[in-house]
Amino acid sequence: MHTETDIVIRAPRERIFEVTSDLARWPEMLPHYRWVRFTERRPDGGVVDMACWAGRIPLSWTSDLSIDRERLEVHFRHLRKWTKGMHVIWTYTPQAEGVRVCISHALKFRFPPLAPVAERVISGFIDAVARRTLATFKARLEA
Repeated sequence: MHTETDIVIRAPRERIFEVTSDLARWPEMLPHYRWVRFTERRPDGGVVDMACWAGRIPLSWTSDLSIDRERLEVHFRHLRKWTKGMHVIWTYTPQAEGVRVCISHALKFRFPPLAPVAERVISGFIDAVARRTLATFKARLEA
């Protein structure tokens, strides 16, 4: 399974990266996020427990977070639950009309017989949350 969700934000690339990579502030900036809790901190990220709403459905997961300040990328590797092994990368590409912020999710579901159904369901939740996350960041950064 591979999904990409993107949006163009009219703000400086470094500012967009600074705001979107500050996970500790996500619950105050993103109304659909219930919490982001660091269980381990490193200079470049750490292990985070995260939870949000996908509509009325509560979701939660644990990720290893790596923030690459040199390349301006944010990486997550899901460590538990249904999305264990999923790799998520946020990229920030300058374009004429602004900065394209893209969230890419890649997952090879661990139980092959269930993969066709599970990946379809998981990608639906991912897309809904990613679209809302990007739209909210866009509104905040362009305000």
